[in-house]
Amino acid sequence: MKYAFGADIGGTTVKLGLFDGEGNLLDKWEIPTRTEEKGKNIIPDVAASILGKMQERALSKEDILGVGVGAPGAVDDDGAMIGGAVNLGWEPFHMRKTFEAELGGIPVTPANDANVAAYGEMWKGGGRGNDDVVAVTLGTGVGGGIITKGKLLTGSTGAGGEIGHIHIEDKEEEVCGCGHKGCLEQYASATGIVRLARRRLAEDDAPSCLRGAELSAKAVFDAVKAGDKVANEIAERFGYYLGKGLAVVAAVVNPEVFVIGGGVSKAGDVLLPYIEPSFKKYAFPPSAGAKFALAELGNDAGIYGAAGMVLNQGLQNAQ
Repeated sequence: MKYAFGADIGGTTVKLGLFDGEGNLLDKWEIPTRTEEKGKNIIPDVAASILGKMQERALSKEDILGVGVGAPGAVDDDGAMIGGAVNLGWEPFHMRKTFEAELGGIPVTPANDANVAAYGEMWKGGGRGNDDVVAVTLGTGVGGGIITKGKLLTGSTGAGGEIGHIHIEDKEEEVCGCGHKGCLEQYASATGIVRLARRRLAEDDAPSCLRGAELSAKAVFDAVKAGDKVANEIAERFGYYLGKGLAVVAAVVNPEVFVIGGGVSKAGDVLLPYIEPSFKKYAFPPSAGAKFALAELGNDAGIYGAAGMVLNQGLQNAQ
């Protein structure tokens, strides 16, 4: 039996998982992400934890097909981090070679963390059974991962799938974190939903349970579930922007399914009816049949996707 490790490097913790050759999760754990001194300890810490787990499980290097790694930044096809990772303190460097040196030559497959999570959802989550998947992460920002014919679409510099920065609104005056104005992220992320809520509440004095409450994406969709009319209008605006943005994506990559994940997706099935009408209105007709599904793996999507990249590549090489 061969094995693979999956690592999902976040700003606070690194999530790690050990998988068998059939994709079963055998063990998972976390270690702190030490970002001080430009994150110089992160890779040695991850490598030491993996090697320690191998010793604990009596696994040799020959037993390990490889280690998949997701990290917050653009990673090219050779495993180099092009622009660094600000929240980790990393400047541009060759992640694959650095990791493999720390692991004594065990093969490493690194990729952007959103892409890795997308792969996990395609392989074992909400997109399973489909080879053409777009995973949409609605959190503090809007992330995305695109999978075509079972393979990640990463682009020339690893920046493919950054759907949160599709320009969607010409009249926006506030600046997105990327420096532009009118990005999808400004309306469809958790913070974007709060922006839409504040703007709607300022338009008139229509009664709403959101008035005087602490605004959050969760509060908005809880109010939707409670039948609040103003909250429903906010959700419609959110759905208009996200559906329109995903119609743009569909015209380019023509997915079978959009998998919606991230913190906002915890609202559940109530989300999808707000997204689908706008999507169908704007989608190119041959692409308009794409399905919508909620993500299923939660915080484990990254380790599943990281390990899946290794295991499925091993399977392809064996054929």
